[in-house]
Formats: sequence, C-alpha cells, structure tokens
Amino acid sequence: MKPLFIGFVLLAAAAPAYAECNNEWLCVDVVDDDGDVGLRARNLVDFPITYTLKVHSMQRPSGGGKSVTRTLAPRQSEEVLQLMGEEVRHRGDLDYSYEWAIGDKDAVHDDDHLYALPYRSGRSYRVLQGYGSRFSHTGLEEFAIDFDMQVGTAVHAARAGVVARVVESHSRGCWEDGCGKYANFIVIVHNDGTTGEYYHLQSDGAVVDVGDRVSQGQLIGYSGNTGHTTMPHLHFAVYRASTGGNTQSIPVRFQGVEGIITRLRRGGRYEAM
Repeated sequence: MKPLFIGFVLLAAAAPAYAECNNEWLCVDVVDDDGDVGLRARNLVDFPITYTLKVHSMQRPSGGGKSVTRTLAPRQSEEVLQLMGEEVRHRGDLDYSYEWAIGDKDAVHDDDHLYALPYRSGRSYRVLQGYGSRFSHTGLEEFAIDFDMQVGTAVHAARAGVVARVVESHSRGCWEDGCGKYANFIVIVHNDGTTGEYYHLQSDGAVVDVGDRVSQGQLIGYSGNTGHTTMPHLHFAVYRASTGGNTQSIPVRFQGVEGIITRLRRGGRYEAM
C-alpha cells in the first residue's frame, strides 16, 4: 500500500498558510514566513508514520536536498524543508508530493521474540509461499508468508500490539494490474515500531477496530480472497517502514507445537500452539 498525495501550490508575494492532508493521517502545511516558504509535516494519528516528501520545483531547499524521509511520532509535527522566498517567486510554482507508511523507519526489531502462527491453536495450514518464493515474495516482500486458507478461516494475531489500520469494505479478488487496491487487511503496530500485516481478508472480515490493543493469539478477523490474488489465502509479514511510502518485510521466528520455526518452507504444514 502506497498512499500518495501530490500537492501543487502557486505562491504569491504574500501567500497565506496552505495545508493538504492525506486520508486524515498526514498533513503537509505550506507556510510563507516573511517571504521564505516552509513545509511542515503533521502526524494526525496515534501511531508513528514514516513519510517521504519530495519537492519537484527547480530550486534547492536551503540546508538540504529535494527529498526527505523521516518518521513522525504520534500526533507530532515538524518543519521538513525551507525554501528561500526569492527563489520560489523567480522559479514560479512550488510542486511537491509525499508518500507515507505506518511504522518507524528506524525500528529495531526484537529478534528474540517468537511469533505465534496466525491461526487458531491446534490448526495447521499449508504454506503456499515462504521466504524468497520467486512467484511474488521478492524485494520488499521477500520475508512474507502465504498460508493456504479458505474464505472465512479464523485469523489470529501473531504478536501483540495496537491496531493501526483496518480495511474490510472490498469483495473483489483479481490478478490484473491495480487489483491490490481491493485488498482487505489489518495492520498492527508492535511495541518496537514494526508492523504485523494481514492481507486478503474477506469482506467485513475484521473483528477488531483501530485503536484496539490485541494480545498474541487473539482472534482479529477472517481470511478471504480480496485484492491482488489468484486464490484464497492469508498473506502475513512483519514490516519496517522505508522510503517512498514503502515497507520492507523482515524475517521472524515462529513458535509452533513442534518447536521454534526459523523458516517456514513452501508446502510445509505447521501446527499452532
């Protein structure tokens, strides 16, 4: 998921403050401060957000480059860039864009933590894709796992955290370009700033709400076949926020009935405790 906002601002000699917000998550304010133009980012939610702000106009921001990636703490704001007013007026319009993702780009994952398998105790499901599967688990998704689950299978939290985002309004699954926008999913922020993300849930398939604190093993929703998919399954991964509104999957270990699982293998079945 790559939420994107592209802002275009015409700056007059005495431009007032101008703000644009993205889905009530992040705002970028453009402020004329005695002729100099400042860009300020505001986090509107109770979770860390990592954003990348790009200025596309020709002039260079004073004291930095044209692209900045930072993490904003919950409900915090900060000045991102400052442009000299004379440069802006001579060059014309200020053209900028920003992208964001939930989580902290500097999160240090707790590698000692053992994750629960994301389904009911005593159940096991075949792994369709594991770490590095060439079909679609490469690059940013290298450490994601796909479980073979029929629509309506109970999904449980692999790790405790706070629910940051829930999308459950879609009912379509397809494989063409653009199908990803139809995915239903739940994002849970862990206490180390990483996120656990559960994708392809069924329509109205979440049983938690944003802001809920969930425990490891708790029922959070039901699997489905929505979004960019060829068959019903659960896509699960732990992510660290990155640049450009992206998230990078990271490897984790699971605790199953038969012991600690360092790497879930394609075709394997693992029973949850």
